[in-house]
Amino acid sequence: MGLPLDIATVPDEEFRTEARDWLLANLVGEYASLKGRGGPGDEEIGFEIRERWELVLGEAGWIGLGWPTEFGGRNATVAQQIIWAEEYARAQAPGRVNHMGENLLGPTLIEHGTPEQCERFLPPILRGEERWCQGYSEPNAGSDLANVQTKAVLDGDQWIINGQKVWTSLAHVSHWCFVVARTEAGSVRHKGLSFLLVPMDQPGVESRAIVQITGGGEFNEVFFSDAVTDASLIIGEPGKGWGVAMDLLALERGISTLAQQVGFEREMDQLLAMAKERGSSSDPIMRQRLASAWIGLKLMQWNALRSMGTGVPGPEASISKLFWGTWHRDLGELAMDIGGIESQIAEGFPYELTLDQKLFLFTRSETIYGGSNEIQRNVLGERVLGLPKEPNPS
Repeated sequence: MGLPLDIATVPDEEFRTEARDWLLANLVGEYASLKGRGGPGDEEIGFEIRERWELVLGEAGWIGLGWPTEFGGRNATVAQQIIWAEEYARAQAPGRVNHMGENLLGPTLIEHGTPEQCERFLPPILRGEERWCQGYSEPNAGSDLANVQTKAVLDGDQWIINGQKVWTSLAHVSHWCFVVARTEAGSVRHKGLSFLLVPMDQPGVESRAIVQITGGGEFNEVFFSDAVTDASLIIGEPGKGWGVAMDLLALERGISTLAQQVGFEREMDQLLAMAKERGSSSDPIMRQRLASAWIGLKLMQWNALRSMGTGVPGPEASISKLFWGTWHRDLGELAMDIGGIESQIAEGFPYELTLDQKLFLFTRSETIYGGSNEIQRNVLGERVLGLPKEPNPS
């Protein structure tokens, strides 16, 4: 690869040319067979091929571009990260398989982890070798994350973990899980929680797929039954994991949407092409809806840029989650409307769906998971605008 390790001083156009040329040269063979695949509702397609693609990206230094060089990254500027996302989308490269590791856990470790933790976990993420999932939500602690009931008890040099997580994306193909657990007996709400790193391949961990309406099983229930992890694999201080968990959520709702928007831009381009092919773009109302969707995409990208320029975002990051969840749901509806009556017919028997149908069905969940729209509005009202708290019905 022609670019140096630290690419912050590389001119943007030179960086764009390098990224475009690399993708053109490497997105061939089995990887080219998955162009445009692996998006919402389509996450299981060609997973083994996409695993190998991750290794190719890691070997060439395209993972963790924005991480500091002292942590194995390449110190890419915000503009360069945007350029990489744009070129990746234009090349229709396959959906990535370790968003949780690269965009959420990695930056959280850099911010809160010990040198030993960073040395152990960051390099395998950069090489594309280890995948992560997120152990936050529970049956009675979804948007209300502070109600976590999964417990962890320190026993000698190990944490013993018992409880259940749910909606755990790609848990069945992950090597590790970052888990929010209650480690102080009798504690309630935000207090007494800890942020633990837990290996998935052990007798005390069971993943059960939740089959979705799209036909796939990306989401999982995860059961911890006397599962263990080393006493040293706690991020931050015991009982003070809420702050770590919130910093990670801020990344999920702010900076990391840059990677997510790779898929959004690809979907928008495909939708525009379909509208032109079907003649929908000549209809004034449909043209206005397409224009509004395109404007919304640009607003998301600019908001992500703003978030990336301020370090770890605060509660303002809820703006991003509220906006993109609603935008993407509306995009799914727009895709079905452009498809017309044919969009109501499955592609094959008994339940083979088109990508547009998967998009429509999957995006129904996006105003709920990761904190529902209602929760995001409360966060913005109370913690950003300083409005009175919502009345407690009890």
